[in-house]
Amino acid sequence: MLALALLALWLYCLFDAITTPDEEARNLPKLLWVIIIVLVPLAGGVFWLLLGRPVGPRPPRVSLPEDTPRPQAPRGPDDDPDFLRDLDRRLRDDD
Repeated sequence: MLALALLALWLYCLFDAITTPDEEARNLPKLLWVIIIVLVPLAGGVFWLLLGRPVGPRPPRVSLPEDTPRPQAPRGPDDDPDFLRDLDRRLRDDD
């Protein structure tokens, strides 16, 4: 169980360091943090959390102005009322 917890901590720290933008890593360059986490798993992960990880919440990557309409997500055929009406009509015509 302890080994699983250590693996989870190591993976979390590794992915967190990899996905952190270069300019937000503290004290050392991001690449060096990744190398430390890989070579010294437990200590590297703890050092990353304490010394390297950005402080505070990350800003959203893309922000649209308030008046910009958001693109609609693609809809499936079951969500399209015109398709369902046409399907119902074709089924009645076949009977």
